[in-house]
Amino acid sequence: MNNKLGETRQYSVSPDPDSSAEQIIASVYQALKAKGHDPIMQIVGYLLSGDPTYITSYNNARSLIRRLERDEILEELVRHYVESIERKA
Repeated sequence: MNNKLGETRQYSVSPDPDSSAEQIIASVYQALKAKGHDPIMQIVGYLLSGDPTYITSYNNARSLIRRLERDEILEELVRHYVESIERKA
């Protein structure tokens, strides 16, 4: 009989490359743009209100953006903005 049933097992899960904040924001942006929305205004509306209906359900964008906390999205946006300023300097 196998006596290893009571032992703790450790599993490692590789992060899904499509689930990074950068990739999610890019996918949501493209979905909003494809549906004829102003992606910037829609994302800002979502960030300010927390209302997911600002984000289209097209291409699963609404579900994708809800994988992230709003502060994570803001952090990613500020990071990209500041990095673009530093590249220009």
